[in-house]
Amino acid sequence: MDKDHPLDEYLEKRDFSETPEPEGEGEGKKASGDSQGEPFFVIQKHDASSLHYDFRLEGGVGGVEDGTLKSWAVPKGFSTDPSEKRLALSTEDHPLEYAEFEGVIPEDEYGGGTVLVWDAGLYRNLKTDDDGNAVPLPDQISDGHLTVWLQGEKITGGYALTRTGGNGDERWLLVKMDDAEADARRNPVSTEPDSVLTGRSLEEVREEEAEGAEG
Repeated sequence: MDKDHPLDEYLEKRDFSETPEPEGEGEGKKASGDSQGEPFFVIQKHDASSLHYDFRLEGGVGGVEDGTLKSWAVPKGFSTDPSEKRLALSTEDHPLEYAEFEGVIPEDEYGGGTVLVWDAGLYRNLKTDDDGNAVPLPDQISDGHLTVWLQGEKITGGYALTRTGGNGDERWLLVKMDDAEADARRNPVSTEPDSVLTGRSLEEVREEEAEGAEG
């Protein structure tokens, strides 16, 4: 792997002889599927030292040439209420294969805990330049403000991420945009807790992983 590859931090933090997390192909390329069309997003529910939600946006197709998942940890998860501001903490890039990862990370490994795919779907950039072209995701991240339209099973509509400090600050604010998909009455984090990939709860993921280890 080349020096300063986008996945270096991810790989350095993990012992893949211990964790079931995907190592990736080493080049940041999509493992399978068509690379054309709109990029995808995933929101993973992660019961680590504290429960949080990991928001990931596919790179490559969306304008990031390294083809990884740009990631933020959202402690309180997603809201559909535009008046709610949710803290989001920038984390290391993840390989594209991580988008389908569900399982139990050993407690003594980095990020230990149970993971499930809470929501997933396609996304598109909402920010455009003076010529009407979509502003690439890395440019939006560098500017400290990005807007995307998410088309998931639980989460749909426009969302804005705004960095609260300087360029090196990992703290962002995640806010639902005030569009037709906004709904202050919904609380999907509470009412729709299970995986969109397998239908499992966190407890069921833990139980099935334990049974598989015993078998």
